[in-house]
Amino acid sequence: MMEDSVDRHVAVWTRELDWLDPVKEAIVARLAILSRHAAQTRRDTLDLDGLRRWQFKVLMTLRRTGPPYESSPSQLADLLGLTRGALSARLGPIEEAGLITRTHETGDRRRVRVRLTAAGHAAFEAHAAKEEEAEVALLGALTEEERRTLADLLRTLVVAAEADPGAPAPARPGPRRSRSAER
Repeated sequence: MMEDSVDRHVAVWTRELDWLDPVKEAIVARLAILSRHAAQTRRDTLDLDGLRRWQFKVLMTLRRTGPPYESSPSQLADLLGLTRGALSARLGPIEEAGLITRTHETGDRRRVRVRLTAAGHAAFEAHAAKEEEAEVALLGALTEEERRTLADLLRTLVVAAEADPGAPAPARPGPRRSRSAER
């Protein structure tokens, strides 16, 4: 069987902490490593594309709205979890780069629409395709069946976490052996 840095980490801490659940520790440590890896890959890809994360989030949010890929500034701010002022400050540089346009609705100059331009659409597509390549490469270590199983197991964890993020996970039935009982 392969060994990774987590196996060495768990070996050290199970010697030092007799109460530590080594399986739990291995799972959580590996999830943390994969999360950091995915985040760093995303940052590296954004750097290569000349985009900042916040710019990409605006493009992605507009893309999610579906054709014609536009929104009011207030809707966009809500979707991004920003104040109207913070959104306004972010839209300027993106508009200057030609990735979005802001237009006034006919008949009411107070109503503005933010729309993804062809260049913004292309920038989003190019970045999303690069992220897809990196994710496919990472998951290439697994078979299709293993990927489906992993996706199902992770869904179970996400559902539990999203149900009540502050609550401890429910205990599963069955005997639990203490580390001292195993010696």
